[in-house]
Amino acid sequence: MRLAKRTSNLFRPRTAAVGPGLDVSAFTRAIDVDPVTLTARVQGMTTYEHLVEATLAQGCVPLVVPQLRTITLGGAVTGLGIEAASFRNGLPHESVLEIEILTGDGEVVVARPEGEHADLFHAFPNSYGSLGYALSLTIELERVHPYVALRHVRFHDLTSATDAIGSIMASRAWADEPVDFLDGVVFGRDEVYLTLGRWADTLADAPDGRASDYTGQRVFYRSLRERERDLLTIRDYLWRWDTDWFWCSRAFGAQQPIVRRLWPKSKLRSDVYWKIVAFENRHRVVARIDERRGNPPRERVVQDVEIPLDRTAAFLDWFLREVPIEPLWLCPVQLRADGARGGTAPGQGSSPWPLYPMDVGQPYVNVGFWSTVPIRPGHVDGDTNRVIEDEVTALGGHKSLYSDAYYDEETFEQLYGGSDYSLAKKKYDPRGRLPSLYDKAVHKR
Repeated sequence: MRLAKRTSNLFRPRTAAVGPGLDVSAFTRAIDVDPVTLTARVQGMTTYEHLVEATLAQGCVPLVVPQLRTITLGGAVTGLGIEAASFRNGLPHESVLEIEILTGDGEVVVARPEGEHADLFHAFPNSYGSLGYALSLTIELERVHPYVALRHVRFHDLTSATDAIGSIMASRAWADEPVDFLDGVVFGRDEVYLTLGRWADTLADAPDGRASDYTGQRVFYRSLRERERDLLTIRDYLWRWDTDWFWCSRAFGAQQPIVRRLWPKSKLRSDVYWKIVAFENRHRVVARIDERRGNPPRERVVQDVEIPLDRTAAFLDWFLREVPIEPLWLCPVQLRADGARGGTAPGQGSSPWPLYPMDVGQPYVNVGFWSTVPIRPGHVDGDTNRVIEDEVTALGGHKSLYSDAYYDEETFEQLYGGSDYSLAKKKYDPRGRLPSLYDKAVHKR
């Protein structure tokens, strides 16, 4: 059994389905937004684009809004989502109060941090539909301000940048100004920018006397090098990376001035680029042109990895030396101190989420890199990804499973749930109607 979805933000191809998928196309509404209790009940297939519109109308937003408009709330919870608020608000599943889940056994259960289905509640994040599908979720919200004021702070080496991240994560401030949002970009080992955002109520911090607009001709990631301060409306801030799919739109020529002027503004968005990628995956037009030109085949290296903060500089140094991909995205993250909402707070160093076991009290940095690399003579497709997996594991990190994975089954079990996952799978999908997490992530089922 699989979902009958027309779109996806996954970067791992899947084997063709052999039958009709489960139609969840009706589960796309924000059922209720309560600005008093700061909670919302939302159907699982609701995109963050639609969820944000519903919550902004009430003066609030989800605690973490992943960067791409068409990521669904259910997808961000059963997979993983992250954004610049994650250094203070954790991951999307941490703000979930309850989930209505259709299990692999065909039952609909309501899972909460405590109670009868608490095991499913804690095993659901990072299960990627291998335990069941979220029909609705009740989540926490936070109040918003009209604008987000930005400072782009340059660092000239990796260690000073990661030291600054640690200071900001601990104090939520930098140079006597509060920090409500934190992410960054590595353009090279001697050029790292941290973008520090804070809530703002006026245009006082706008360099041009008005909020910047990066939904048309201007490209957001380039602005980090061009100006020290900036200001965006809250809506434009949330989707600042979506217009150009971070910087990946350059692969389609969308950042060239002439192409940019001709490209409809409404089509400058991540789901349009994803359709182009899906077309290439099916028809290999560019790959065939490269073959005729004698260019080597290329390996897709599209990953997000969580590295403990104190080892992030070492990982970045290794990556920039071994893998020919720049820029890199940095997004600091730490689990919320109270662990699973409504449940018993775990002790220091323990994890309430067994399928993606980050430790409470441990600061991490998500490093995102999305490109391709040439396959060198004597190597095969997947070799670069395997080396990255080994380095991430050696440094005590984890990687998200939305893209290609190459782990052997024993290593995968150690990293992603082990006995906790096996027990939940036997209880909620005893007949194996849903592919296992390993089958989905590695075997691409």
